[in-house]
Amino acid sequence: MIYGLGWALIHFVWQGTAIALVLALALALARSGRARYALACVGLAAMAGSFGATFILWMPGASGNSGAVSFARSSASPGFALGAPGFDWMAQLQFAMPWLVALWMACAAILGVYRVFGWFAVRRLRTVGVCVPGGAWRQRFELLRQRAGVSQPVVLLASALAEIPMVVGFLKPVVLLPVSVLTALPAEQLEAILAHELAHIRRADYLVNLLQTLVETVLFYHPAVWWTSRVIRVEREHACDDIVLELQGHPHSYASALVNLEHQRAGAQRLAVAATGGDLMHRIERLLGQGESDRRAASLLPALAIVLAACGTLAFAWQGATKATPYEKWLNEDVAYIIKLDERKAFTRLRTDEERDRFIEQFWQRRDPTPGAAPNEFKEEHYRRIGYANKRFGTQSRAGWTTDRGRMYITYGPPDEIESHPRDGFEKWLYHEMRGLGERVVFSFHDPDKTGEYRMSGPPKPLHPPKPIPLHKSK
Repeated sequence: MIYGLGWALIHFVWQGTAIALVLALALALARSGRARYALACVGLAAMAGSFGATFILWMPGASGNSGAVSFARSSASPGFALGAPGFDWMAQLQFAMPWLVALWMACAAILGVYRVFGWFAVRRLRTVGVCVPGGAWRQRFELLRQRAGVSQPVVLLASALAEIPMVVGFLKPVVLLPVSVLTALPAEQLEAILAHELAHIRRADYLVNLLQTLVETVLFYHPAVWWTSRVIRVEREHACDDIVLELQGHPHSYASALVNLEHQRAGAQRLAVAATGGDLMHRIERLLGQGESDRRAASLLPALAIVLAACGTLAFAWQGATKATPYEKWLNEDVAYIIKLDERKAFTRLRTDEERDRFIEQFWQRRDPTPGAAPNEFKEEHYRRIGYANKRFGTQSRAGWTTDRGRMYITYGPPDEIESHPRDGFEKWLYHEMRGLGERVVFSFHDPDKTGEYRMSGPPKPLHPPKPIPLHKSK
């Protein structure tokens, strides 16, 4: 799960950027607030869906995947060596994956706790410092609810704590009206504000806002998510403003009501949906028919800034996607030290993924000390050695499996005795008996520069990983 989450987090950088660019182009063409709101919701849902799909795809043991996908998942598991000799950012990224996921979890948890406390604070407004308005206003609110097309019961409460009108709850919605507003606004303007809140209830904005907050919490690290979320909140208010105009048809009176509420806007709860949400100046200009074309053109600027900021990450992800196929990684990395020359040549001549899968299965079966019995001890020991080499012998510039000590460990297993002198940059490995080399075979490793990368000296001569060989494309 750690590696599945890690790769989902990394791939979402370019996925979220691509979705934001498409959304920005669509928003530039859309005119109505409802259409723009729907596009932004679809964009945010696509971001969450792409993250979830990537996580499932990279999860080890996920069903329904075969061929190259299965080996791509295996390359994300602990102990799988990545990269070629020299610096390999994929291997370094693989090594840092648990720390990356831990950091993401910690930040998401902190943000999630903050949001949960905010939700409890909003829920508290329903029961603390509230009273039922007079009968005349309850009757007018009921008639307004019917005109707005809200079928479910809605409770109207006057609140001494709420600073602006807002809706709280989805199944049992409550409209909270500040006590000061009952006397500060004329009846016509107050009805327009209440109509705006009823529009939120009719459109189920409270539920959408909760889901939107959840996506923000999980994908908090990508600016495209916050930009899309802001578009949703802005266009949500515009859509409700359109409903108010349909019910009352007095844009100047409604704009005056919004201006009168602006001074009470500070401190509004984000987990509620309120009448003064969004950019109030743009809303007023929009109600009065001013600046609409400029606003649509300006909506492209944040998305374009996100795209430019993520160009380096896109190139990073593209390089990783085109670097090598999973079968090339298996040939040139997984079994680079144990595959025979004739086996390597035979594998490179294969044309289809089915043939390669069958070859790999037979490759491990030929080396199984107990054929027909599960598990394959040779295969498990080999991957254990790769994992140990990457963890124990890796440096900042090289993956552990590509180092001399890693190569010896993977090829011949753990030594029987080790003589280590880190201060002198010297280490010896002793094997009591080694097939093909005799008894009491000693390997000497030196690190004169104290970089942590020990190089083998003396017999046998150092061997290096075979040069990667590209395969023919699958049919």
